[in-house]
Amino acid sequence: MYDIVIVGAGPAGLTAAVYARRAGKSVLLLDQGAFGGQITFSPKVENYPGFESVSGSELADRMVEQVLSQGADVEVERVTEIRAEGRERVVVTEEGNEYLCRSVILATGARHRHLGLENEEKFIGEGISFCAVCDGAFYKNKTVVLIGGGNSALQEAILLSETSKKVYVIQNLDFLTGEKRLEEILRGRQNVEIITGTVVSAIADGEEFHAVTLKKTESGEKWELEADGMFVAIGLVPENEAFREWADLDKNGYFDSDEGCLTRTEGIFVAGDCRRKGVRQVTTATADGATAAIAACRYLDRL
Repeated sequence: MYDIVIVGAGPAGLTAAVYARRAGKSVLLLDQGAFGGQITFSPKVENYPGFESVSGSELADRMVEQVLSQGADVEVERVTEIRAEGRERVVVTEEGNEYLCRSVILATGARHRHLGLENEEKFIGEGISFCAVCDGAFYKNKTVVLIGGGNSALQEAILLSETSKKVYVIQNLDFLTGEKRLEEILRGRQNVEIITGTVVSAIADGEEFHAVTLKKTESGEKWELEADGMFVAIGLVPENEAFREWADLDKNGYFDSDEGCLTRTEGIFVAGDCRRKGVRQVTTATADGATAAIAACRYLDRL
């Protein structure tokens, strides 16, 4: 039996594992895919303390190495449910395994909603990004396309317009859905062009990202737009439904927990992008991981 099972091996889950092991707790870390989470898609990270510049995959690798050196167990498995057995919990995976533990930290993250286009996966991290704060500096004096029309998209576009040569904002509706104040700022920028009633229907193939095909939603008219990169800001998708029994979800599907990382169930904690929060960055995820691990250790010490 483990003291703590951590579901999700992004920066939050990895940090939680380090803190829990340093507190002497036995830890199992489970993730269905590549360890490191969304940060692995960033070609360069220049806003993480201690690193002037590091690739997201290298930063994730270092975090994983630290977790392994601390003695945590790791398995590549998809968690499908949590079951109660008295005060203990059983974490069940799609692979048919069951892990008994005394507490659980849910660090399931949230994936960026994709466009679902051919070649999209090929260029993620190599021309397609989901975070202007993370990657906008790499497109200084270049032309970028920003997909989306909500508040997050408009904020991303404003940030990009401060350094990029040209920013095209592409919105599928005939109007932007973000705040008017943000729209006014964008429309006042000489290097920003807003194109509504339009979608990206294709991404040009090639060794490097260089163009997209735009299509008018009503007429079906198509044309090619050259660009050095594309930022997709059409929302995040949390994957928390399987754990609704143990932790409340807000209207958007995020765990309804504050910076304390607690849930309505004793012994179950949440951390990282999967919970309700205003800022989703690698530093806020690692902060959550530390908070959740310390809370879990305190809970275990009271048993």
